[in-house]
Amino acid sequence: MRESVHGLEAERHYHDEVDPHRRGEKIAEIILGAQDGLVNVLGVVLGVAAATGNAQIVLAAGLAAAIAESVSMAAVAFTSSRAEAHYFEAEKEREHRHVRRSPRIEREEVRQLYQSKGFSGELLDRIVARITEDPDVWVAVMMAEEHHLAPVSVGRSLQAAVIVGVASLVGSLLPLAPFPFVGIRLAVPLSVAVAGLTLFAIGALKARATVGHWLREGLSLLVIGLVSAGLAWLVGAMLEVK
Repeated sequence: MRESVHGLEAERHYHDEVDPHRRGEKIAEIILGAQDGLVNVLGVVLGVAAATGNAQIVLAAGLAAAIAESVSMAAVAFTSSRAEAHYFEAEKEREHRHVRRSPRIEREEVRQLYQSKGFSGELLDRIVARITEDPDVWVAVMMAEEHHLAPVSVGRSLQAAVIVGVASLVGSLLPLAPFPFVGIRLAVPLSVAVAGLTLFAIGALKARATVGHWLREGLSLLVIGLVSAGLAWLVGAMLEVK
């Protein structure tokens, strides 16, 4: 008995602490906000620096872009999440109508869903009967199994907005960090270095939290970010203010 309890504790430790499930949407939101804010503001920094060579103008433009970017990204995260919620509700209402008006077709869809999972015979009949005896359970099963949709609460939408907005603001401020302390000739390469290392770290952390090799994912995000920002530098250089 003691060994059984000890084994259960070891399993729980592994399940909850060593290798826990992670909320993929939060990881995606952090990466989205941080990468977008960092790359966009780095582009502004390099473009304005190439065009003017004035550190104060670069800092002012970068700060303005950082604030606008973080607020905009938070708003986009909220509105897109609410759109998902509204789509879910619309499909849920449609599924309720189908259950009321076309029960035989909907019942057959439940049967096919669980038949594809390997159930058959009397067991399959019992599963279908149990699910379809309650319209709410019936619709919930169809939403999850057929449409692969999940409800999105207002709280979840607000959480997404906060995560994306804060991640975007932090990412946006990183390329600006060197400019208050050193001259523009040194600040620009330092800004690129800080941004590059951060992008690499984000990619590596994403691989660690999900799948993929940390080096490949880090280099991938680094290249994508720096190429995007480099294009902004080219535009600034072509529009140089004399």
